[in-house]
Amino acid sequence: MREKALAPACARTSGLFCGVMARSAEELVGQVVLPGDALFLPGHAEADSERLCLATGGPQKGRLVCGPGLRRGGEGLLVAKCGLLRYRGGGSGSGGTYWVDSQQRRYVPVKGDHVIGIVTTKAGDIFKVDVGGSEQASLSYLAFEGATKRNRPNVQVGDLIYGQFIVANKDMEPEMVCIDSSGRANGMGIIGQDGFLFKVSLGLIRKLLAPECEIIQDLGQLYPFELVLGMNGRIWVKAKTIQQTLIVANVLEACEHMTAEQRKQAVSKLLDN
Repeated sequence: MREKALAPACARTSGLFCGVMARSAEELVGQVVLPGDALFLPGHAEADSERLCLATGGPQKGRLVCGPGLRRGGEGLLVAKCGLLRYRGGGSGSGGTYWVDSQQRRYVPVKGDHVIGIVTTKAGDIFKVDVGGSEQASLSYLAFEGATKRNRPNVQVGDLIYGQFIVANKDMEPEMVCIDSSGRANGMGIIGQDGFLFKVSLGLIRKLLAPECEIIQDLGQLYPFELVLGMNGRIWVKAKTIQQTLIVANVLEACEHMTAEQRKQAVSKLLDN
């Protein structure tokens, strides 16, 4: 009798699964979450057990999008990796996005991600590209702007490729292209021979890709440089000289462990020199 009485109370407390205490996602934004944590979005006073409403496709009006580090569990969210819970509002008419911000370095391919890859082999009409994941991605010679059977792109083993994933799931080999939906390169393709390639954490990449990133603005005061950012944690940078290129690369790597004030002091010292 006691076990039967506890079951409904457990279901009311957890909000997701019996035995798992679900907590409000709004209250945990900016705090550390662990794998297995259950999240829900509190509703109004008359419906305090309302769960998180998730979009099944793309962002929809009034829906919340489940981002990296979270997965659907029942009618709510389950945390899949350790990190800080983040939220970004979607503006008027949109519920926004929840995701887990972590400092992981292992990349898992995601459809639509723009990445930097290294060509490892040429097998017939397909190039094999190392993107830092558990499996190499395939890239067709027709996946370049203006490429035809007669006009093939000049891609060699060891070249750097900037492209995006059109196929990325656990059951299929990742597939890359260097054109957008309209057949234009739009900045993708073979990266120049010069420059310096290095790897950082995925969290730093997301910071650098944020609109109006202060890190990029501060570095722009030092030297003019070219920068390519891949969601797989790879950065390609090129300045006027090798010395300037290495300085920019070192500052970018150090920014991951520096505060905004420390970064501004480092940039000012370099400007003085």
